[in-house]
Amino acid sequence: MVAETAREFEALEEQARTLLGVFIKAGHEAVAPAVIQPADVYLDVIGESLRGRSYVFLDPDGDELCLRPDLTVPTCRLHIERHRNGDRPAKYCYNGTAFRFQPVGAGAAHPREFRQAGIESFGIADREKADAATLALVFEGLRTAGLKDFKLRIGDLGLFRALLEAADMPARWRQRLMHQFWRPDAFRTELMRLTQSPADTPGGVPNELLAQLDPEKPDEAVQLVSNYLDSEDIEIVGARTVGEVTDNLLMVVADQRAEPLSPRTAALISSYIGVTAPARAAGARLKDLMGSEGVDISDALDAYHRRLQLLTEAGVDVVHADFSAEFGRTLEYYTGFVFEVIVPMLGEASPVAGGGRYDKLIRMCGAPHDVPAVGGAVHTERLLAAVRG
Repeated sequence: MVAETAREFEALEEQARTLLGVFIKAGHEAVAPAVIQPADVYLDVIGESLRGRSYVFLDPDGDELCLRPDLTVPTCRLHIERHRNGDRPAKYCYNGTAFRFQPVGAGAAHPREFRQAGIESFGIADREKADAATLALVFEGLRTAGLKDFKLRIGDLGLFRALLEAADMPARWRQRLMHQFWRPDAFRTELMRLTQSPADTPGGVPNELLAQLDPEKPDEAVQLVSNYLDSEDIEIVGARTVGEVTDNLLMVVADQRAEPLSPRTAALISSYIGVTAPARAAGARLKDLMGSEGVDISDALDAYHRRLQLLTEAGVDVVHADFSAEFGRTLEYYTGFVFEVIVPMLGEASPVAGGGRYDKLIRMCGAPHDVPAVGGAVHTERLLAAVRG
């Protein structure tokens, strides 16, 4: 699907100009983020799925760089360069190339070099309103470019996070389950493990050392671990520090002393993950599910319903949209509302557009605190193929 002829290239350029025209008219500033990016930023934020598919290399100075696998992170970095704290409201749009490794035989809809035309919005406190405006603008761009037959799929990591916060479990288990959210099999394995034996003793670590460590005395634990490593002449491999090794061991100790996760709580989380329904019906189903267990996530549900209402008012057809509780896209920096636009000829594995909310990404890119942020991007090669039919 990569442009191979001058005519194909011009068709993609014309399509991109159409999309950017829509985005600029809506108040987004056109920018051109750098293609080459610091690898450490990407490898920390994009998640396991794309980490191994990023093109990473060393420059002559020994700095680790990468070809951008998306344009959201570069736009975040551009915003921070302009506004150090990252919290000044701003809206950007772009059209550029992204790069992701694809195995041989991945198909024309999954090239290693592809284009994204997208929008990003920072610093808008009314999250649901910004979510709805972003998706509505993406829809407007798609329709203006000639796309007619498409389906909306949505998810909401804010609902899932609210459920974890309401559930009776240690904070470290919430972090662990949140981390595994994007890997369904690993998530279910971890959830089951927490109901049985939450702690896995690291290989080679004697029980005598673990018995001496007290999660309430982290400084003392660091010294104990350091003394043990010295006495056994063990050298830490890689970039980890003694403090980081100790933190991991203290979590093991805390898990060993904790009661397993309640099977009832695990069943509720599992039931939530399994919810798939039309978008409007999903909210009622989730409310009933939580009510049956006395769990209150009403604030997150109110935000979900308000967003649907705002989308409807913006002209987005949510009646035929599908909600999936375990849908979170493939990029692990998302924190709330997520969406993908599906066309029948390409299928769910090749969305023509997608995006969502990522309130922690600006801080992960260097800002001093979290900043409300949401965006969406169109895969222009797929869009052109879908428009042509």
